[in-house]
Amino acid sequence: MVPGVDTPGRLAFSTPSGLTQPHAGATVHTAGAGPGTWNPPEEGRGERLVELHGSFRELLTFFCTNATIHGAIRLVCSNQNRPGTWNPPEVGRGERLVELHGSFRELLTFFCANATIHGAIRLVCSNQNRLKTTSWGLLFLGALGTLYWQFGLLFEQYWRYPVIMTVSVHSERKLFPLVTLCDMNPHRPSTIHHHLQALDEFAQENIYSLYKFNFSRGRDTPFADIPGPKPGFQLDRRIQLQRLSHLGSQYKVGFRLCNSTGGDCFYRAYSSGVTAVREWYRFHYVNILALLPTAHEDSHQSHGSHFVFSCRYDSKDCQARHFQTFHHPTYGSCYTFNGNWTAQRPGITHGISLVLRAEQQDHLPLLSTEAGIKVMVHGHHHPPFLEHHGFSIRPGTETTIGIREDEVHRLGSPYGHCTDGVEGVDVLLLYNTSYTMQACLVSCFQQLMVETCSCGYYFYPLPVGAEYCSYARHPAWGHCFYRLHQDLETRRLPCSSRCPRPCRESSFKLFAGTSRWPSAKSTDWILAVLGERGPRGQSQRKSNVAKVNIFYQELNYRTVDETPVYSVPQLLSAMGSLWSLWFGSSVLSVLELLELLLDATALALLLGFRRFRGASTALGAPHTMPEAGVCPPSTGTPNDVQGPGQPRLPQMFPGALAGVWAEELG
Repeated sequence: MVPGVDTPGRLAFSTPSGLTQPHAGATVHTAGAGPGTWNPPEEGRGERLVELHGSFRELLTFFCTNATIHGAIRLVCSNQNRPGTWNPPEVGRGERLVELHGSFRELLTFFCANATIHGAIRLVCSNQNRLKTTSWGLLFLGALGTLYWQFGLLFEQYWRYPVIMTVSVHSERKLFPLVTLCDMNPHRPSTIHHHLQALDEFAQENIYSLYKFNFSRGRDTPFADIPGPKPGFQLDRRIQLQRLSHLGSQYKVGFRLCNSTGGDCFYRAYSSGVTAVREWYRFHYVNILALLPTAHEDSHQSHGSHFVFSCRYDSKDCQARHFQTFHHPTYGSCYTFNGNWTAQRPGITHGISLVLRAEQQDHLPLLSTEAGIKVMVHGHHHPPFLEHHGFSIRPGTETTIGIREDEVHRLGSPYGHCTDGVEGVDVLLLYNTSYTMQACLVSCFQQLMVETCSCGYYFYPLPVGAEYCSYARHPAWGHCFYRLHQDLETRRLPCSSRCPRPCRESSFKLFAGTSRWPSAKSTDWILAVLGERGPRGQSQRKSNVAKVNIFYQELNYRTVDETPVYSVPQLLSAMGSLWSLWFGSSVLSVLELLELLLDATALALLLGFRRFRGASTALGAPHTMPEAGVCPPSTGTPNDVQGPGQPRLPQMFPGALAGVWAEELG
């Protein structure tokens, strides 16, 4: 079959003599009458294999009429604002930019007949059956209401900004973390020996009055007299241990603290007598330490110089430069291992191995009641908070600690409250380290302490220009401190909201195992090699040493990422799924609804304008009512007749509406 064109713009079809002709009564269209129609072949022409449309307009019209793409039919239907047809402009008429329907019925009929929303066509097809029309109208409105109700639920959940945690595993070389070890043996600075001696005697009196226990005064006891001049510092003996059974049925021990006027007092009570003694001793101990100069250099480097017997990392000996030393008021001499080495392989032989001395000299037996070694594994540029994250190692054992690192990546606003550093935090960090939530909380509390109590707590760094608290200079600081600390524990201070979690944070999971070390068979030669010789018995010397092995259990580390449940693409996808479920349509179908609303609004404005102009005309001229059954003649120039120089009125505006346009344009 070969296509042929008989006349310009017209495709002719010829068929063989055996082709069946259309049956009687069938509608026969001529070529060019419209796309998608059947044209009878002319005589003498055979059937063609390929036939084309006569023009691009006809080709485009055929495509837009028969395509299954949503919105394509509107290119044809909206050509002259007539449903489903394309009418060529009449001779002498210009193409109009915007035309509207003449009534709301025509507008709704056009929408329902050409919309791509499922069910809309049934409103037109069933217009001869009011029951079906009403039923489909109710179904259409019910589906629309349910759709937007589910949209409301979807947006309500989206605006909560929920997140889910996504876990992924990575494998790469990691920087070996910092390891801080303390001998848990706080010592007495030489400048405050007499002050601590007075405190020990005061503690002995309080314990004897409560428990009738008398300390021995042997040569090794810390209560022995120290020669030298007596200090002028006096303890506040009003703050002493008391039985507080009247505070409740449970037996309690504590001490009383009052403000500067003595009108507001409260008891710091404990159900454990051991805890009460330690906290009471710690309170007086802090007052004595506050007398030391701010730039005080401790002698802890000489004390405990044999704390680390040996150190090896990855089968290599450690150097002195790999350790940073400091003194903790409670945990004694501390050493931080910082080799800046990268872990090449996992396993115990590729970690750090230390042999340590756990001295039990009992310099401050009422402050430190534990015997052993305090250990903490933490990240680089992070301060060690031993009282919060440290763990203890028992002397006479070998402890093996495997490390596994986890990273947490949090989302910022609006999904959560986190910070990438100190820039977004309104708290001045008192530690010269990277941002951590614990460092921020401590800094916030210390600053509030200085603002409220006019002094700072000794265990925390000081802001610039502040001084440490001591009842020699601040008699009521204890009452202020414990009140403030109680508010911090109950989250009544603003520190919790001012110190967000870091957006990127590393944590270490530890897996520990212990065994006796040295064994019974190897105790003698190991202690001899370590230099632990003396008049003490073997069991006593054995309890003074410990071995610690810390290594990466595996170089694989987990990353926990916060992922939004609904991102913008996911939200649009969920909305599209709901829209397709209830109406089986697309985004262009939504635009059809928007077009319907705009057309209805414009039509309502024009009809209202017509009524307003009609009312104005009726007030200005006598109005004659037409006889019953007689239609009033239309005003203005008819559409079929156009005078010279007169603008063409839209064909769709009938009757009086066309007259309004004629008045406006004339």
